Amino acid sequence: MIGAMLETSARLLELLSLLQLKRDWTSAELAGRLDVSTRTVRADIGRLRSLGYPVDARPGVAGGYRLAAGTAMPPLLLDDEEAVAVAVGLGAVATRRLGVEETSLTALAKLEQVLPSRLRRRVETVREATSVVPGADAGLDLSVLGVVAAAIRAHERLRFGYTKPGGTESARVTEPQRLVSWGTRWYLLAWDLDRADWRVFRVDRMVPHAPTGARFRPRVIPEDKVVEYVVGRVARASWRYRARVLVHAPAAHVAAKIPIPLDIEVVDETACRVELGSDDPDQLALWMTQLGVDVEVIEGDELAAAFGRLAARFRRAADRGSTT
Repeated sequence: MIGAMLETSARLLELLSLLQLKRDWTSAELAGRLDVSTRTVRADIGRLRSLGYPVDARPGVAGGYRLAAGTAMPPLLLDDEEAVAVAVGLGAVATRRLGVEETSLTALAKLEQVLPSRLRRRVETVREATSVVPGADAGLDLSVLGVVAAAIRAHERLRFGYTKPGGTESARVTEPQRLVSWGTRWYLLAWDLDRADWRVFRVDRMVPHAPTGARFRPRVIPEDKVVEYVVGRVARASWRYRARVLVHAPAAHVAAKIPIPLDIEVVDETACRVELGSDDPDQLALWMTQLGVDVEVIEGDELAAAFGRLAARFRRAADRGSTT
């Protein structure tokens, strides 16, 4: 009995794999490939449909089958090459500003959870062999992102070492709640068990320890409150230098142009007030020039001085160019 069930399950997997290979199969073609009767093929098609796979049938003597798009996403079968390609591709998307970072990371965590060890090694080999053009954003260690995402999904306590902005290190035990992608950085919102309070951690400063296996009941926080909390904590504590600037441009234009976390307050359709920061005020001034619009420093003497240095440097460059 068990042997027959295993044989049927294996045949269903093979049938599904065949249907994913090409658009149309006749009953005779499938029966020949599976070494069964056309009657068995019809029965197996019915089983696939009961599992949620949308298999269309074409009537007639030469009637056949095709795997069609359905209303729900059933499980997919991937061969080794496809699985590696999908994992690498999801990892690349997860560290780019394309608007689907969190979804890609969640999918990557699910995929890596079931990848055989030989395929996980291949994915890591591709990552280790990948170089980044100097000056470009090198992204994050995807293994860290994967561990954090998996802990959130499994509602499992997460232990990690954390390096604070000043360079001091500490060990944290948390209940990870949510990953937030902001600009080129990832942040983890988690309940810190030792401090009995919410904390926000930059993922690139985390070194996960071995899984605890301890489960927890997630604390319910609305999505907009998660983002609001992370934005507030990062805006107050992330940077050494802070500034507040009036920008004569729409808020959407500013958010799309500046590659760092911002706290934006809309003034009207043509202006907004921006609170932002950096460890280097000169770099902050350079980022603001990328807007290509007029700005006014409301608060932030360091940024105002950096604008002065930058303006003097631009004037010298312009003067030298006019004498050649």
